[in-house]
Amino acid sequence: QVQLVESGGGLVQPGGSLRLSCAASGSISRIATMGWYRRAPGNERNMVAFITNSGSENYAGSVKGRFTISRDSENTVSLQMNNLKPEDTAVYYCNANTLPDFRTYWGQGTTVTVSS
Repeated sequence: QVQLVESGGGLVQPGGSLRLSCAASGSISRIATMGWYRRAPGNERNMVAFITNSGSENYAGSVKGRFTISRDSENTVSLQMNNLKPEDTAVYYCNANTLPDFRTYWGQGTTVTVSS
């Protein structure tokens, strides 16, 4: 089992920045990838970015060049979000996938609101 706790959401003006962090606990040695998803009001949950244990980063096209994911330690992942836009408003969820059991874990979510 892996538990994920997010922090860092809030209200920011367009063009501003926020940094989200996620701390994992439990069976962290099984974690193969960690990442971030988001669900905007009325939409389904979509991938924002993820990073593998080897450091390979992947981004959704809508955030590439503005967001940066980093694996700060074995059990933490961060998402630096710059030049935020109103369409980035969503609940952001931390995600972890483990091997060899192929399980997926989710945090409770943290809300990001981009508005003037």
